[in-house]
Amino acid sequence: MFREVRIKNFKIGGDNPIVLIAGPCVIESEAHALYHAEAIRDICEKSGVNFIFKSSYDKANRSSMKSYRGPGIDKGLRILSKIKKRLGVAVLTDVHCRSELARAKEVADIIQIPAFLCRQTDFIIAAAKTKKIVNIKKGQFLSPWDVENVIEKISRSGNKNIIITERGVMFGYNNLVTDFRSLQIMRGFGYPVVYDATHSVQLPGGRGCASGGEREFVRGLSRAAAAMGCDGLFLEVHKDPDKAPCDGPNMIKLGKLGELLSEVKKIDRIVKLS
Repeated sequence: MFREVRIKNFKIGGDNPIVLIAGPCVIESEAHALYHAEAIRDICEKSGVNFIFKSSYDKANRSSMKSYRGPGIDKGLRILSKIKKRLGVAVLTDVHCRSELARAKEVADIIQIPAFLCRQTDFIIAAAKTKKIVNIKKGQFLSPWDVENVIEKISRSGNKNIIITERGVMFGYNNLVTDFRSLQIMRGFGYPVVYDATHSVQLPGGRGCASGGEREFVRGLSRAAAAMGCDGLFLEVHKDPDKAPCDGPNMIKLGKLGELLSEVKKIDRIVKLS
């Protein structure tokens, strides 16, 4: 049986239209996060696409000690809470350790397990027991069929609100590639599958002390994922990616989002009706 996951007033999965998870990689400031959340919400409303805002209060898996991680849990959760209340959107954020789950669940509609932690059993079970929706980022080192074990850890903990996100697989050093078969394989486990088009073009550690990226491929990969029948699209979006303190090379420009959504929505409609 294929499960649909309810997020506020819409569902993801099954024959439901494709959903967008989007926002800057990390919270840069309150004004910056609010601006992007409102702008993306407005674009999604115009495009007729359901929207979940994503941004991280702390990115604990940066390439270097010098890398910007975010404002931290106190300020970050306050900002995410304000976005929820002011704009009425669902929010998703990464959580990197068990000690932060109790606080994060009070704000986040979706708790995201970072790719590098997708096999940390105790952490995953603790996240499942919050009863929040859990989005598992499939590790770059993990095969699509191995994801079934991750799903089992959550479902056997009494939580069926599960989303799986594909973000590419390691292809030699400092490079990722997408095997689009994985979307179909993982969808076969019965839960919604999202495609992270921006992290899939990341070049991990490609700049020595920071990751590189090839954002010019995001549009094509997004269309391909929609053609494969993915349930959601994950995009890191920024008004000026080249000035972003984190993941700038793989983020897309805010001004390009509307056109991309229009294309993806058309493909999704054809696939879901066929």
